[in-house]
Amino acid sequence: MAIIIELDVQLAQRKMKSTELAAAIGITPQNLSILRAGRAKAIRFSTLEAICRYLQCQPGDILRYQDDPTEP
Repeated sequence: MAIIIELDVQLAQRKMKSTELAAAIGITPQNLSILRAGRAKAIRFSTLEAICRYLQCQPGDILRYQDDPTEP
């Protein structure tokens, strides 16, 4: 996947558990786990906004593009 999710980095910098973030933004821990693992097919802007608001960060702090040489 060319989009890298760096949510774990943001959580570690804040010494925060993912369950705390999930509860604060109103999504299930399972859905947050799917996002953290990079298995999500999509993310709603409202979810991204809630994450950024709670963590006081920018979307670019969470999402990073990395070129995938195996894709055309």
